[in-house]
Amino acid sequence: MSFLDTKRIIRSGFKNFTRNGVVSLASVLVTTITLCVILSIVFLQVILNFSLTQIKDKVDVTIYMTTTATEDKILAYKSSLEQLPEVASVSYESADEALAKLKDKYSSDYLTIQALDELKDNPLGAALNVKAVDPMQYESIAKFVETSMTDGDGKGLIDKVNYRQNKLVIDRLTSILDGARILGLLVTLILVVISVIITFNTIRLAIFISREEIGIMRLVGAANKQIRGPFIVQGMVCGVISAVVTMIIFYPFTLWMGNHLANFFGMNMFEYYLSNLLQLFLIVLVSGVLLGVISSLLAIRKYLK
Repeated sequence: MSFLDTKRIIRSGFKNFTRNGVVSLASVLVTTITLCVILSIVFLQVILNFSLTQIKDKVDVTIYMTTTATEDKILAYKSSLEQLPEVASVSYESADEALAKLKDKYSSDYLTIQALDELKDNPLGAALNVKAVDPMQYESIAKFVETSMTDGDGKGLIDKVNYRQNKLVIDRLTSILDGARILGLLVTLILVVISVIITFNTIRLAIFISREEIGIMRLVGAANKQIRGPFIVQGMVCGVISAVVTMIIFYPFTLWMGNHLANFFGMNMFEYYLSNLLQLFLIVLVSGVLLGVISSLLAIRKYLK
């Protein structure tokens, strides 16, 4: 196709878009709604991933030592843990520090504080908090610690390990977030299909209005690409305008989210919107153009037979 033909097709596509004002407006509206849903799903996935990462970062393997364990042996065991390639860091909390934290936690509970003060000896033992290089490596660290409890350096030192309780919570949360992620993708797919159907019908209406013009073009020997081209351009224009409108809508929406729901979600959505503006725009732009082009191709196919 020559440059002149391409220029004519683009010009005809813009003319079709402006000439069929009501139909074009309906197409833009439907596509915008779909793009808003798609972008909302993107933000939802970001929130879910951020929340899961935050929770996993707070997870550790806490090793509670017996009250009879000496500090020298505990520190020696700490050094052996730090030699593991899976371990990022190991922090030591003495029995006195653990008791001080407990008293601070229940500072408003007079009976608990009184009971602790009446005890002659510290009922708490020291503890080691282990952070893994990767959250997936906690399993192997926990197995190493459990093995050392019965046959290793930790024998007689370790009272219990809390990883199994934490692992259960993390696994359940991960399962819930994965389910929400899949549900979001299914909802997006359904809405995209609905949008294609509706946009297809609106563009088909525009093509129906131009059916006599299409018939004349066929009679004079116009090629299919010359007939199809303007309507594809019309669908692309619809997608581009819808993408711009969607980004404009999400500016005040994410601004409100950032100001009011940052503490609830754990991240500022407006800051994420601004820092990833180009990437988000490309997502909605490509999605909008594809919706418009696919709908146009489906609608014009009948008149090319």
